[in-house]
Amino acid sequence: MDRKSLIVVALSVLLLVAYKPLVDRFYPPKPRQVLTNQVSQVRGGISNNPVLVNSAERVGTTSALPQASQAPTLLSVTHDNLIYTFTSQGGGIQLIELTNHQALILCGVKTPPPSRFASLNTRAHAPILSFLGGEAIVGDGVFELSRTASGVRAQKLLTNGLSLTKDFSFGTNYLVTVKTRLENKSTEVIGLPPQEVVVGTATPINHLDIGQQVGLFWYNGAKAEHITAAWFENKTLGCFAGTPRAEFLAGANNVDWAAVHNQFFTIAAVPGEKAPQVLARQVEIPFSELEMLEARKKSIKKHLGFQTAFLYPSVVLNPAQSQEKSFQIYAGPKEYNTLARFGHEMKNDLDAVMDFGFFGVVAKALLLSMNKLHSWGVHYGVAIIIITVIIKLLFWPLTTASTRSMKRLQALQPQMKEIQTKYKEDPAKMNQKTMEFMKANKVNPLGGCLPLLLQFPVFIGFYQMLQSAIELRGVSFLWAADLAQADTVAFAFGFPINPMPLIYGVTLFWSANLTPPSPGMDPMQQKMMKYMPVIFLVFLYNMASGLTLYWTVQNLLTILQTKLTKANETKDPTAPAKMVPVRSSLPKKKK
Repeated sequence: MDRKSLIVVALSVLLLVAYKPLVDRFYPPKPRQVLTNQVSQVRGGISNNPVLVNSAERVGTTSALPQASQAPTLLSVTHDNLIYTFTSQGGGIQLIELTNHQALILCGVKTPPPSRFASLNTRAHAPILSFLGGEAIVGDGVFELSRTASGVRAQKLLTNGLSLTKDFSFGTNYLVTVKTRLENKSTEVIGLPPQEVVVGTATPINHLDIGQQVGLFWYNGAKAEHITAAWFENKTLGCFAGTPRAEFLAGANNVDWAAVHNQFFTIAAVPGEKAPQVLARQVEIPFSELEMLEARKKSIKKHLGFQTAFLYPSVVLNPAQSQEKSFQIYAGPKEYNTLARFGHEMKNDLDAVMDFGFFGVVAKALLLSMNKLHSWGVHYGVAIIIITVIIKLLFWPLTTASTRSMKRLQALQPQMKEIQTKYKEDPAKMNQKTMEFMKANKVNPLGGCLPLLLQFPVFIGFYQMLQSAIELRGVSFLWAADLAQADTVAFAFGFPINPMPLIYGVTLFWSANLTPPSPGMDPMQQKMMKYMPVIFLVFLYNMASGLTLYWTVQNLLTILQTKLTKANETKDPTAPAKMVPVRSSLPKKKK
């Protein structure tokens, strides 16, 4: 490659790296307006049938909890490595802390900050299982909290005579059972507006979480739909500014469950009976004072969350009449085995929260294999290496045949160029002659691409699996402090030093130099392909170290296979290829 081409490649790589910081520096995004929750006050005379709620019914009054005149009463309960903090303001779970998971794991920092537990519904505007929908059902929002034999009870009697009771019972495997009861204890008919039963709010894990893995799911009995910030931003083609959406509303009396999540943790609520609709709004999650200082240093803006709720229609309660609902809540890490078992028992595919993507079967197989090896006492980092070796051995014969086919095609290039020169005026005949020539010499032009195409699902499966595999979070290997994030060991002028991607780039250069070029490729294209590893290095530089570990080992094994293939090749020269005459397909003229 000439000097000018090298300069173009170098500038392109620098532009890819510096584009985002430069845009944020000179064109900082405008502060996002905090969205308020809107719901309507519905008058009496509404049927008890589960009809859908339209937007007109929900315009006019706020569904946010009223401001407390004094500090709310908090009640904390520790159960199975979880700390549940209940609040009297809303009568629900304000915060769930997971004592066996850290909120922040920093790579490249010798002295980490004081440990804080990972938490769910962190600094959310509404507690889990709070009822929203106007003064008729919220009142002043203050509940009385008490301990029961199986958990916690939140109870409130409104001035209109409505009694609202919630019983929380703690189970195993991060499960909480909730039973709610609305009862009319007055002598008058009470008309209640549409009610939002809050599932929870999807919040980032910590102040360094960029929020790309924050979102919500809902399941309609057939498939799960995933909603993220991109849906609310509503950009044209995903790039150009569009009209932002204020709220997400879906369902037609078919909501089996809804879940809010970040990269590694989730809150999923399963109603006893299908909920009519699911409603979600994008809200801003404020930082704590300590996080605000760190966020200002790194120019991190406020994080966005998604407050999600089941939406129930208006209801009329006659005197002494009551309405009961039940919910199963899973609040914990995205452990596939636990979610799959719970989903199998409930027959609702709750493991869809893992979001394994299109190659989900491959991702599940890789995760189960990795967990199985770990159950035998194998470290997760070593398990990734073992799985990589097994995958390479499975593809070994195909890759060897591909390498030989590529070398054979390379050896046949002079004859193929003769065909191209001879029939350059007739492209159809040139292609026909070329294909017959390759068939006669038993070579396949697609042989070099096939192994890569077959390994592509494995790469995507590994990537999707590592995006949400809680098993790898916080697991150190070699110099990497966390296999679920980049293996940063230090910073140079604010730029992270990640050894694993650098090693990956070196092995990729090495492997590219050993691999024979594709037949018919232009010399300039061949030189450009040698520098393609630079582009891959840029894209993978901040990927999870578990993924770069897989690709680095994969490259080393490819290098080993290439060298072994060359060593085992016969020393006899390849027999010269013969031109194969092609019979004309045109009909002969009759004499």
